[in-house]
Amino acid sequence: MERPGFERLLLAICEARVGIVLAVEASRLARNGRDWHTLLEFCGLVGCLLADEDGVYDPRLPNDRLLLGMKGTMSEMELSLLRQRSLEALRQKARRGELFFTVAVGYRKARHDRIEIDPDLRVREAIALVFHKFAECRSVRQVHLWLRQEEIRLPAVEQGPAGPRIVWKLPVYNTVLHLLTNPIYAGAYAFGRTYSRVTVREGRKRVVRGYRRAQSDWEVLLPDHHEGYISWEEFERNQRLIADNANSKGLMARGSVRRGDALLAGLLRCGHCGRRLHVSYSGTAGYCVRYHCRGAHLNHGTERCIAFGGLRVDAAVSAELLRVLAPLGIEAALHAIDARAADNSEVHWQAELALTQARYEAGLARRQYDAVDPDNRLVASELERRWNDRLVEVHRIEEQLAALATAKVAMPTAEERSRLMALGADVEALWHHPGASVETRKHILRTAIVEIVAKIVGDTIDLVVHWQGGDHTQLTVPKNRAGRHRWTTEAETGELIRALARQQTDAGIAAILNRCGKCTGKGNSWTESRVRSHRSAHG
Repeated sequence: MERPGFERLLLAICEARVGIVLAVEASRLARNGRDWHTLLEFCGLVGCLLADEDGVYDPRLPNDRLLLGMKGTMSEMELSLLRQRSLEALRQKARRGELFFTVAVGYRKARHDRIEIDPDLRVREAIALVFHKFAECRSVRQVHLWLRQEEIRLPAVEQGPAGPRIVWKLPVYNTVLHLLTNPIYAGAYAFGRTYSRVTVREGRKRVVRGYRRAQSDWEVLLPDHHEGYISWEEFERNQRLIADNANSKGLMARGSVRRGDALLAGLLRCGHCGRRLHVSYSGTAGYCVRYHCRGAHLNHGTERCIAFGGLRVDAAVSAELLRVLAPLGIEAALHAIDARAADNSEVHWQAELALTQARYEAGLARRQYDAVDPDNRLVASELERRWNDRLVEVHRIEEQLAALATAKVAMPTAEERSRLMALGADVEALWHHPGASVETRKHILRTAIVEIVAKIVGDTIDLVVHWQGGDHTQLTVPKNRAGRHRWTTEAETGELIRALARQQTDAGIAAILNRCGKCTGKGNSWTESRVRSHRSAHG
């Protein structure tokens, strides 16, 4: 702690400009042993006296020095006791769930040190929308991007001259993360979620605050303390999902869903060492997926545990998932129809709430302007400016609502609805539909599967699928041999080409193969150049 006044006092004592230091009591000079004994040392060197309400002391005399030292020690101890008692009083109040330094947006203080949900409908709906979209998107960043894209503002508490007030802003990432990770929105009271670290840098104490504790280390946690926006069970699910989405939290976290073609990224775990498998992409367009375990290679310099192509493994797990989910296809189709309408209505509802609030504020500004004396231009001009600002905001929101009405997504027609229901009955067709993105498939896999343990045994890949709920399924997938891949020409066709090559030209071989209905590995018809290329590669 910097004490410029105390430092000036020491400087004046050292320059012999002070003959006696007067204080009501010793604690008023210093409550730190180092500062107190430094003062005594300098006073003893230059012969400066110290005086309090009990007497006058000369630090050069042994008895006075001893008494002054005891006074300083008692002052330091007294400060420590005061601090300890104050902190313990705060902790006792926190254990009762009554300690609130600030109240999170969406709540307000009630009587008897309690809190209640904000009565403002727009505030409540905006916060509930964040939790609803997270349940849909399963990613904090995706919720943040959606809110910014739809220009939906979230409430924030701003300290003004008249006290705290609600302002509406386009959210930043930390705003969304704070809403989703604060247990107050799950109806729980929490205290001691963070702690401080004290270090000494360049001879000065540095305090860094805000280090987060694990939930098990929180000092106070009182579930069902007040009315929440979500249940405690949903809050815990959200925290697990946010933790799994972290891409820099070691090999035990799944990582967030990304745009790569690897469907099982983050789900596969090595059956030999237990580490999470990594994903790599190769090929001309980068579509060739490969899973491999490189943890032992990076950490210990040993060989990689396992590595295999992703095409057959992804297909096998997807087929098993579709078999399990087949009875739920109709329900998923109905949910898709409802979700299509809900997305549009949420944005429209938030804009209508914003318009209601803006019109109220514009009316309030008009009434304030009408109440002032027009001749008092110092006040009237400012109130007129505020009224104009509110009218501009009303006009902006009205234009936004008009744009939403113009771009409103049409509800599915009867024909589209029947087609969607047909897709729901055929889950496999729905899974491979061009409109189903890779991210959607990954979210479905992560919803149904906890993890997949992979182990290579000979020429096969043994998979153990751990489903949500505790069930397990074992799958065996053949592993590609060297030189074999999905575009490999059938062995029977290769033997036929070698036999015909003794008597026919490449063009003649191509004609015979096409008449026999033989195709290349990619399903194409044979040509002279393709026969020549095959013979060059296989002899």
